[in-house]
Amino acid sequence: MRVLIIEDDRMLARLVERTLGEAGYAVDVTRSADEGRDAALASAYDAVLLDLELPDRSGLEVVRTLRREGRDVPVLIMTGRDDDQDIVKGLDAGADDYLLKPVNPEVLKARLRAAVRRGGANRADQQLVIGDLAMNRLARTVLGNGKDVSLTPKEFAMLEHLMLRAEEVVSRTELLEHVWNMKFDPGSNVVDAHVARLRQKLRGVTRPEIRTSRGVGFVLTMREA
Repeated sequence: MRVLIIEDDRMLARLVERTLGEAGYAVDVTRSADEGRDAALASAYDAVLLDLELPDRSGLEVVRTLRREGRDVPVLIMTGRDDDQDIVKGLDAGADDYLLKPVNPEVLKARLRAAVRRGGANRADQQLVIGDLAMNRLARTVLGNGKDVSLTPKEFAMLEHLMLRAEEVVSRTELLEHVWNMKFDPGSNVVDAHVARLRQKLRGVTRPEIRTSRGVGFVLTMREA
């Protein structure tokens, strides 16, 4: 899953980015309301973590813009304010939850899972099924022919994106953007290394396989070679 952080406190943004990255989320970070708003409108995110006090304008304006544009992405506000009126204003603007700084990492992950679960309760893609390969995106479990497949957070994120794009060729650059982050060096062989380990775990367990499209990327397919 992909999360957008809109936070001008660099130390807090790095802490949240690291916490979610270690949990298997792909994370993008922006540091102003306008930059965050543009990113949220340009890309599909599973959740947005938003500071209220941003250098250019209030984070509430970002929430209002997203809702006005019909974007139902879950928004969690992170702020040092604990005034009831501020909480009411945030929720009335369209935010889904409120987190007080300093944010406890475990509470952050739990509240994020809950917000995504509530926001995606009617979305069919929370359960991905390709042949005998099944993934629950919220419970973060994978079954191959009914058997548990143990994956690292990055392997899970990579398989998730390949399943969402099943039978389509996904470029290395796209995987870097969705599984790591937009700043990752595209010359790295990290994608190929993770694909090799993922193939090894899926081989003999489930029918869908990851094939290489030479010079382009990878495709998760059920088709015979």
